[in-house]
Amino acid sequence: MKKALGLLKNKFILATVIFVIYALLLDDNDIFNIIGQRSKLSALQAEKSRFEKDLDQTRTTLKKLENRSEVEKFAREKKLFKKDDEDVFVIFYE
Repeated sequence: MKKALGLLKNKFILATVIFVIYALLLDDNDIFNIIGQRSKLSALQAEKSRFEKDLDQTRTTLKKLENRSEVEKFAREKKLFKKDDEDVFVIFYE
């Protein structure tokens, strides 16, 4: 115990301890802020990868739609378009 008090009497060690406490807990860029920013960054990177996957899928669909027959197939299957003399029945499975 006396040794610990002796170390705290040293002004260089005391200044270092105060600086470390300030840097880790009290500064604008404290440890809690850094952890929160890293979690936001990982969430944004996951969202970015999801958007890139969706973008690749959209580009593939767009490339398919260059053909006229594919446009009609896409409109009928995905957008549920129909001709004037047709009835469309949509079946959803739960």
